[in-house]
Amino acid sequence: MTQAQTSIRSGAEPGPGGETPSPASLIPFGAVEAILAAAHGDAFSVLGPHEVAPGVWDIRVVHPGVEKIDLIDFYELERLGTLERIHPDGFYVGRLVSTHRPGYRLGLHGGGSEIIVNDAYLFGPSLNAEEMAAVTFSNDAAYPYIFGAHSIVVSDIRGMRFVVWAPSASAVSVIGDFNGWDGRRHPMRARIEAGVWELFIPGVCNGARYKFEIKGPGGQLLPDKADPVAFAAEPPPRTASVTHGLPILAWRDGEWMARRGTGEARAKPISIYECHLGSWRRVPGEGERYLTYRELAAELIPYVRDMGFTHIELLPITEFPFDGSWGYQPVSLFAPTSRFGAPEDFAAFVDAAHAAGIGVILDWVPAHFPNDPHGLALFDGTHLYEHADPRQGFHQDWGTYIYNVGRKEVSAFLIANARFWLHYYHLDGLRVDAVASMLYLDYSRQPGEWVPNAYGGNENLEAIAFLRRMNEAAYQAAPGVMTIAEESTAWPGVSQPTYNGGLGFGFKWNMGWMHDTLRYIGHDPIHRRHHHNDITFGLLYAFSENFILPVSHDEVVHGKGSLLGRMPGDAWQRFANLRAYLGFMWGHPGKKLLFMGCEFAQINEWNHDHSLDWHLLARPEHKGVQSLVRDLNAVYQATPALYEKDCEASGFQWLVGGDLENSVIAFARHGTEGNLAVVVSNFTPVPRFDYRIGVPRPGFYQEVLNTDAHFYGGADIGNGGGTETRNMPAHGEAQSITVTLPPLATVIFRRG
Repeated sequence: MTQAQTSIRSGAEPGPGGETPSPASLIPFGAVEAILAAAHGDAFSVLGPHEVAPGVWDIRVVHPGVEKIDLIDFYELERLGTLERIHPDGFYVGRLVSTHRPGYRLGLHGGGSEIIVNDAYLFGPSLNAEEMAAVTFSNDAAYPYIFGAHSIVVSDIRGMRFVVWAPSASAVSVIGDFNGWDGRRHPMRARIEAGVWELFIPGVCNGARYKFEIKGPGGQLLPDKADPVAFAAEPPPRTASVTHGLPILAWRDGEWMARRGTGEARAKPISIYECHLGSWRRVPGEGERYLTYRELAAELIPYVRDMGFTHIELLPITEFPFDGSWGYQPVSLFAPTSRFGAPEDFAAFVDAAHAAGIGVILDWVPAHFPNDPHGLALFDGTHLYEHADPRQGFHQDWGTYIYNVGRKEVSAFLIANARFWLHYYHLDGLRVDAVASMLYLDYSRQPGEWVPNAYGGNENLEAIAFLRRMNEAAYQAAPGVMTIAEESTAWPGVSQPTYNGGLGFGFKWNMGWMHDTLRYIGHDPIHRRHHHNDITFGLLYAFSENFILPVSHDEVVHGKGSLLGRMPGDAWQRFANLRAYLGFMWGHPGKKLLFMGCEFAQINEWNHDHSLDWHLLARPEHKGVQSLVRDLNAVYQATPALYEKDCEASGFQWLVGGDLENSVIAFARHGTEGNLAVVVSNFTPVPRFDYRIGVPRPGFYQEVLNTDAHFYGGADIGNGGGTETRNMPAHGEAQSITVTLPPLATVIFRRG
């Protein structure tokens, strides 16, 4: 607008229709003090342009720390006059005559210079009716596109829109690099109908640090809060969010994504390398620094591919403040941790994995969150994300809060996050942590320490409903993804579809199998005959769920020692036991998961602060275990009988299950097209010659893997490439094979 249309004048001059009071006198009583205390809950009713009489506009600005503020025409950039400071802490007022709502800019003077800025309080609400409807009805699909910090353009001015949910707050301000971390500068607009606060701040670009300054319902000042929907954060131990907006990602994995959506995961070979990015490998010549996402793409991904794993599972990489939590106490669920680079760098890591034919699974934590003051705890001064009753809302074991997933906004927040990683970052699956703690109201609690459900039971009905909705949303997000439950109890139907009454997970970790078999293999071989049930018991329930067999990070920490360290005997026996166990695991029904370092027999217990002991590969016995795991993955993927019917009882047949005295077990694995494999394990250091095993079909049984082979570090006792059946009945079969069973070894045969 031009100077002819708009002019600034003092409050003493008459306006159209007579005198109007001075600008200062028209400000509601106490409003200046409230604004300057960052405690006014309706800043837009005070700041910005206000028509105080027909054609008369007061312009009110808060800007502490400047010497003078000029009012400048929005379009012509002509100076209209100088605002009057009516409070020494930086509250300014000026008056304009204008036929309609004026546009203006602010010329800020200080230190002998001037900068021209746009006033955030000139602009109207930035959330439109459609977005408000999505927020009001907790539309999880729209969540990340509305909340957080997004770069937008309003009236040809680019800036950053901030949106945060804080329904009980009495006032909320955006603080950051762009306003000196001063809560007086940018109080937000309350959208009371949805419990959210929003503000468009002109001129803010990506890369600025920010938080929210929140006053609780009683006006109490809370610790500055990171943005729950920040898409980036500054490197810990610093705790600010970083303006970033949804990353613009250049994907090249169209072929992978199309192929991923074909076929059924239950019938595919799935072999997962579980990895903690911060300790897989570090850079010794540079202060043991982390590898970046892009360096990991260049080093970790080729390694995983060479080892033959189909997937890599990342311990949580959503931003977390404490290294010692390994990521299981996240604060910013929408931000890949900045420890290893920017969001685009993480996307490049995923893209590189897909280019190499490797899927990426994220360890995801919806069961609890930490009590860090800058996080979600008491976010708006109330128990917003967590239950108020500590019997429902606090994990005594972990010292963390429990999400109140019965609140629709909290449920939408978490489901939106699950969708976000699968859809936006092209992840191939989510492993959901601590599901058991969500399902049971009395999880790790004594009588009187928990609240029964409406029917008097210990089932967490709200969490059950949430998990079902989450799984449905996840599978809708992208074809071919999978969700995996870390669930340690006998809860029925964890991996059954929701339409059949299940929780809807694609797979479940078989924690019972892990504990039983590791307990068994930890016994001295001479005692194993007394614990034979531990190695066979898992087959009683192996097909009740879609199972993954995990040897995870939890088994190599907290004084448990390394996987190799849990093996009994002298050095040779420890390595032989480990090789036999891994061979048994790969032959057993169920998809596979192995924690990093176990594939080359790490000696020391895992330490998240240090690199794996890669120097061990200079020793032949460690190199041999690594070669075995590589070959196990190759044989596994080349033998459909070992994976096609993993989750079906018809794919398994006991051949020898009760030979306690010799600690020998043997079973057959059946594929869908009649293909057949036989897995035999000898868990004693005594070789067994001419050991007869009944088999379901006649023919030649090729020895495709022997964990006692010399190139794995064994004694090379074997079967000369295979064995032919004879018409001698055994174990209920009309024909049998005689085999040589090496000491402490597993042998896999494939019917040729």
